[in-house]
Amino acid sequence: MTSSKFENVPDRRAIIDRRGIADALSALPEGEDRNGFAAKILRGALEQGRAEVARRLAIDPDRGRAAARATAYLHDQIVRLTYDFVAAGGDIEPIAIVGLGGTGRGEMAPFSDLDLMFLTFAKPTARQTAVIEAMLHLLWDLKLKVGHSVRSIGDLMTLAKSDMTVRTAFLEARLIWGEQAIFDQAMQRFRSKIVSGTAAEFVSSKLAERDERHVRMGDTRYVVEPNVKDGKGGLRDLHTLYWIGKYVHGVEEPSDLVRVGLFTAAEFKKFERAERFFWAVRCHLHLAAGRAEERLGFDRQKQIAEVMRYADRPGKSAVERFMQFYFLNAKTVGDLTGIFLAQLDEQMGKKGFRFALPTIRRRPKRLSGFVLDRGRLSIPNDDFFAEDPVRLLELYALAAREGLEIHPAAMRAAARDAKLIDEKVRKDARANELFLEVLTCVKSPELVLRWMNEAGVFGRFVPDFGRVVAQMQFDMYHHYTVDEHSIRAIGLLAAIERGELQKDHPLSTALFKQIGSRRTLYVAVLLHDIAKGRGGDHSVIGEQVALKLCPRFGLDPAETETVAWLVRHHLLMSATAFKRDLADPKTVEDFIRQVQSPERLRFLLILTVVDIRAVGPTVWNEWKRALLRTLFDAAEERLRLGHKQRGRSELVEERQRELASALGWKASAARAHARRLPDSYWLAEPPQWQVANAKQVAAAEAHIGDATPNVVAEDDPESGSTRISVFTPDREGLFYRICAGLASAGANIIDARIHTTRDGMALDNLLVKDGQGRAYSDRRLKNRLVRSVENALTSEIEPPLPHAPGHGKAAAFRVASSVAIAERASTRTTVVEVNARDRPALLAGLAGAIHGCGHIIHSAHIATYGERAVDVFYLTRSDGQKLQPDDIEPLRSALLAAARETSEAAAA
Repeated sequence: MTSSKFENVPDRRAIIDRRGIADALSALPEGEDRNGFAAKILRGALEQGRAEVARRLAIDPDRGRAAARATAYLHDQIVRLTYDFVAAGGDIEPIAIVGLGGTGRGEMAPFSDLDLMFLTFAKPTARQTAVIEAMLHLLWDLKLKVGHSVRSIGDLMTLAKSDMTVRTAFLEARLIWGEQAIFDQAMQRFRSKIVSGTAAEFVSSKLAERDERHVRMGDTRYVVEPNVKDGKGGLRDLHTLYWIGKYVHGVEEPSDLVRVGLFTAAEFKKFERAERFFWAVRCHLHLAAGRAEERLGFDRQKQIAEVMRYADRPGKSAVERFMQFYFLNAKTVGDLTGIFLAQLDEQMGKKGFRFALPTIRRRPKRLSGFVLDRGRLSIPNDDFFAEDPVRLLELYALAAREGLEIHPAAMRAAARDAKLIDEKVRKDARANELFLEVLTCVKSPELVLRWMNEAGVFGRFVPDFGRVVAQMQFDMYHHYTVDEHSIRAIGLLAAIERGELQKDHPLSTALFKQIGSRRTLYVAVLLHDIAKGRGGDHSVIGEQVALKLCPRFGLDPAETETVAWLVRHHLLMSATAFKRDLADPKTVEDFIRQVQSPERLRFLLILTVVDIRAVGPTVWNEWKRALLRTLFDAAEERLRLGHKQRGRSELVEERQRELASALGWKASAARAHARRLPDSYWLAEPPQWQVANAKQVAAAEAHIGDATPNVVAEDDPESGSTRISVFTPDREGLFYRICAGLASAGANIIDARIHTTRDGMALDNLLVKDGQGRAYSDRRLKNRLVRSVENALTSEIEPPLPHAPGHGKAAAFRVASSVAIAERASTRTTVVEVNARDRPALLAGLAGAIHGCGHIIHSAHIATYGERAVDVFYLTRSDGQKLQPDDIEPLRSALLAAARETSEAAAA
């Protein structure tokens, strides 16, 4: 007997020869080792079957669903053989062995759990329980992960009534082996007593469960390390649609969703294509990991791209092409989910069971030929867009203007007719005016642009944007695909304009009211990453795209020039703030030489903020805010006045007054502390650090004669890191010792500020994380960091550099090490920038290389962008002078040697 589920599995005997194995099991002699011999036979059959399925998938790597079906068939036969073996020769009451979930559906990834229910008419007898236990022990001996339950029919009905998880699992139940009558009776009672009349309850529960799962997985289908099974737009979302269709309409196969009107035939083809692709990825992922692995991590993406035969193309690597196709399929699942649920809502609404109420409670004044259907924007006939394709833009402009949902019929028609958008439509002035209205709608541009993107209208109207749809960037810094990042940035921009982010971004909120052209800023945010994935500098290429697109959108020449400049220089402010010494006057001079106007500066600050915020949920922090604000204030004053009205000294005095007020010290004590520290300290450190540093210095100097370095480790919630502050007499190689001490304790330095007091003391602040990228929450671990730094500082000999090769996620990436030495970036020091793959001991190695060359580090600026570290040092020779030409190449060689230890050498 072979289940109809597996009739299409070819050459089933090559996967498992059930008859031959049954004969071998029955021939085993009685004895205490009989079960052990049976386990060995079954384990061999399981391994051979898995190898055969993997062989077939290697030959045809896209046939993941066939592999899933073959794997389920293999497990079915193992279950049957196991039951027949343990029940042989015994007279027991009937049992139905039922597959649930993927096991019941007949689709299993290579290392999926085996989900079984042992079903009986009444409470299981002792003999039935013994057989079930013997069966489970044998399956566990095969190293199978078995999810199991033992239920009577009555128990099952009681649980299914109150537990939606049990109800969902039994919805896909299938008899694998045993008593058919038990299963039939249970299924009949389930449909009549549980399912009947509860469709609305089930649908609401499944949608709430889906939403909770999405939030847990990152709440976007464009997260760059997606979960193939449970992530947004993944297999579980497709299964949810099938479960709902099965529950509401009793469909037996996914193809029946067309028959009951939830999909058109064309939409179901998309459903099948996406499902086949995700099954292929999931099966390859399990095989690559050798276990049940559902997260498509960076380390697996390259491997699976190669197995699935993707190749490099100009400007886009094989892994980026594979992941773009992944996200396009995830986008398809999102599109289909929207259509399916809206159509289901329509069907159920006619019966009085709507689960998605319209958001509009009034009738718009002008519908321009569109119609309202139960509060949702729709079209009067199926040819409405074909009659005038500009209406495809008007649909979204009207939805944005009036705050309307779009009816499923209109969504379907827009997706179908997006291909009508040609060059004539793109050049149409009215179409561009409507697009700009959606883009700059202050109420909900992110939502409506996402609808437009999912229908394919966005990419057709702006083909340059279409090129980055679902495009990932293969790095650890960017959390989302390029299109999702850009749309999120526009949403953040609108939230700032509405005043909703005033607490997080008071400066940007205030500046928005001062800008002359808000549409200039919205277009710049849309286009800032438009040229990614084309090879070359995306900022330079993007500038040319902006010069072409802005006039088409209706921007005047001045607006076009500003947008093009912002796209070209959208990384200028963050690069300056995070990689350069803001206390060095030359830094600000170089910055304003490029910015040139206060209006550009305002635009650039807001663009920089939303760009960073849209990278990912943990990228923005108080440190970055403080650095950007310091740079903005210094540049704005120079650009507005042409000179410094409030110079460094006034700003320093203001911050010293703020500290004195916060500390409550005597005026003489506050003045003495202030005089000791250089201007760079007051300009660079956040106020809360200045308070903590002052208290640390006072506590250290209260112990007169104590020569022990004073080291403090405290939480820094704003950056999600641990702050290490060191107060000790300055000495040659001090920064190297601090870094080496932290590295030996396994800490990863993510930022550092170095200061020397006027009386020869060092006051250094560093931010560190542990090997998992988290702050040190345990006080014992913080104390270990403190002791490690103290030991490195007090040791008679210089501490050796700890060996800490690249590890974890970063090992999946190659970063070409480089050293850039800028002799004119500062008037007093030589600026050195090192790019390398990040690792805990990297900064210590670089500091050691500088120390070994005999140079002095006056300032260090550490920035990490995922797997890439960008470390900038302001150096002088030991005599306090800038580096000379003869110093450059030896330093470059030493730094490259230290950097390559973590990147090229480790990758090789």
